[in-house]
Amino acid sequence: MADGRKWVTMGDVAARAGVGKITVSRALRTPGKVSPGTLRKVQAAVDELGYVIDETAGALSSQRSRIVAALVSTLEEPVFAATIRGLTEGLGAGGLQLMLATTQYDPETEASLISTMLGRRPEALVLTSDRHTPAAHALLERAGIPVLEVWGLPDPPVHAAVGFFNREAGAAITRHMIETGRRRVAFLGLNREHDTRAQLRRQGYVDLCGQLAEERIVAVTPRPGVAGPELGAQGLGEILQRWPDTEAVVCVSDMLASGALCEAWRRGLDVPGQLAISGFGDFDMASPAALALTTVHIDGMAIGRRAAELILAGELPKGLRENMGFTVVRRATS
Repeated sequence: MADGRKWVTMGDVAARAGVGKITVSRALRTPGKVSPGTLRKVQAAVDELGYVIDETAGALSSQRSRIVAALVSTLEEPVFAATIRGLTEGLGAGGLQLMLATTQYDPETEASLISTMLGRRPEALVLTSDRHTPAAHALLERAGIPVLEVWGLPDPPVHAAVGFFNREAGAAITRHMIETGRRRVAFLGLNREHDTRAQLRRQGYVDLCGQLAEERIVAVTPRPGVAGPELGAQGLGEILQRWPDTEAVVCVSDMLASGALCEAWRRGLDVPGQLAISGFGDFDMASPAALALTTVHIDGMAIGRRAAELILAGELPKGLRENMGFTVVRRATS
């Protein structure tokens, strides 16, 4: 807004540059079709006036917004950071931009945001949750755009899904602890009602309980302003209070595992001699250069890029579930 009272229009730029509006549009969208001298005049006017292209006008005429909407469960943890980056880069290569919002694991919030996002006429919708309210599900079915669920493989998906089997991953990391000779293994999770991925990882642990001394599960309740590591430290304290002979702790995330590891060190425990600890996600904090956490590696970047590829390819095959897999990574904590 040049004068603080109204948006600068393409007509304003045309008048300042001494050319027609069609020439301004061509200079901004297909500069190779405009002479260098005209392009310089238009760019000088744009810079002087602070003009920003009105994408809504182009969307109305072409019926394309060039926007993909993504609703992620949280932005407070690094869990989806790589996927968002992969989506952004992949979509950008195809001329699309990502519009992002967070649901805080709440289906009602997700339903409201789905309605809001669809009002922007996105090219596609990406969701990190697979648990939707009936109203949200009806909106998604009627939207007429690709809907891609990521980080899980719901059966069936709304349209298509790209992710991995969280239950299998939870079982795999528990199996790793068993294979290292530990039988008194606890599971540390979060008491978050609508986090289906975490619930599936917990179920994977339960699937292996027949090979353990007993089922040992602690779920800490998230609190506003309290970070994951603090909850991990709290959770380890609860586990050791209830089961002092615990030999290993399988954590639902690297955030919880980092707190549990630091709490073990504060208590003077030998990790992994007295207590093995694993995380989930293989985020930066888990790397050999940081905490060297045993964890489950998820290639979030690849999930984001593959999601972008499917969106750019056009209509999603109904019922597609693409398994990107996972890898158990053993490091210093087991």
